[in-house]
Amino acid sequence: MAAPAERLAHISDTALWVAAYRAEESERADALFHDPFARRLAGERGFRLLDGMPKGRQTAWPMVVRTVLMDRMVLDAVDRGADLVLNLAAGLDARPYRLALPAALRWVEVDLPGMIDNKSSVLAAERPVCRLERIAADLSDAAVRRSLLADLARGAGRALVITEGLLIYLDEVNVAALADELAAAGRYREWIADLVSPGLLKRLQSTWGKEVGAAGAPFRFAPEKGPAFFADHGWRPAEVHGSFHAAARLKRLPWFLSLIAKIFPDPTDWKPRRVWGGVVRFERL
Repeated sequence: MAAPAERLAHISDTALWVAAYRAEESERADALFHDPFARRLAGERGFRLLDGMPKGRQTAWPMVVRTVLMDRMVLDAVDRGADLVLNLAAGLDARPYRLALPAALRWVEVDLPGMIDNKSSVLAAERPVCRLERIAADLSDAAVRRSLLADLARGAGRALVITEGLLIYLDEVNVAALADELAAAGRYREWIADLVSPGLLKRLQSTWGKEVGAAGAPFRFAPEKGPAFFADHGWRPAEVHGSFHAAARLKRLPWFLSLIAKIFPDPTDWKPRRVWGGVVRFERL
């Protein structure tokens, strides 16, 4: 008998849920990426959480596409000379184990103590392909965050920052503060993040808002100005990829959405009401 579905109870549970998506994609015959650690990291609970999310499996494609796009952007940034990758709120990401990264690359993961302990335990017998460090810290503590970012910057020449699945849970003030702090540190040259429009935020709130809100992690950040929001905080968008049309190209949309993607071209202008989500690579101004 299948185990009953579960609901999110804490913000860290979102990492289990997303790891389940990565596991299921990795096990497809036509998988777009292979994460051999995702099923272990998700654990049985990750799949019960996925089963408990409204339209959980029908909406796997944005998570899959996000992984594909970010994988490629990370590798490109390393090719451009990044010597430090800083993954903030890293969750259960396994890129330091599964991507073709240089052995000398320094990769630092930051997350809450419970997440760090759990991940370290699950992957204790595995060997990362690069120099991996984990730091337990609460990034909502501004003083801790500023000190951490400054300390890590001093040891880097050209650093890449990843915030995957993080910004949507922050308010605009805290996103602006993070952007300012990263820009001020000097060594953080590129930043990869996923963003949603206000139009998509409303849809996500109607679909998953009750679940994430009950876990103490309501969806918040959807800037009216889109990627241009970050220009006032030291960052310019260098690449912007909408998930919907990327999913169509990667053959991950349901058939009826694929038809819509063929009829309507990938938009090049920003409209807050448009239902848009995607991945952006920023460069420091």
